[in-house]
Amino acid sequence: MNRAKLFLPVTVFGILAAVLFLGFTLRDPKLLPSALLDKPFPAFDLPLLAGAAGARASRHSLLGQVRLVNVWATWCPTCLAEHGELMRIRRETGLSIVGISYKDDSSQARAWLREYGDPYDFNIVDANGDLGVDLGVYGAPETFLVDAGGVILYKHVGDVNRSVWDGEFAPRIAALGDSESVEGGEAE
Repeated sequence: MNRAKLFLPVTVFGILAAVLFLGFTLRDPKLLPSALLDKPFPAFDLPLLAGAAGARASRHSLLGQVRLVNVWATWCPTCLAEHGELMRIRRETGLSIVGISYKDDSSQARAWLREYGDPYDFNIVDANGDLGVDLGVYGAPETFLVDAGGVILYKHVGDVNRSVWDGEFAPRIAALGDSESVEGGEAE
């Protein structure tokens, strides 16, 4: 009985160490699953960042082609880091990219796009973050792959860089078999 008491702390420590090890290795902190995968993009009716006065966008605005929907903001340093890659994707592939200006000042967002370039077909103003809540956005940047029917196929949290594009987005787009699909960063 006394010998069993000696091994009890070692056994408890071993079990605790195993649980902690498994807990830290099972989850990728960038892997934040979305409840919206394979579901329609949420309904919305919001103003556009640029264009005619009173111009608005809705879920219907996303239909008709495969798109990236990128949640970004001028206050987000990572958004600036990914911006060059979005410009490259647009330039090299012609893929439609829609921006969601998330909880940002519209005049600052317009100035930011003038300074750094504008890879977006259009930008939706989500000043209060309501669309972001509907999308389950944790923060900027986040990027969604949306098919021509408006269904969310993939969500990436963090910046879209060349590695993420080549490893995550390009293969999924190519798998769609769409005439506008992209493989390895080149238009088909």
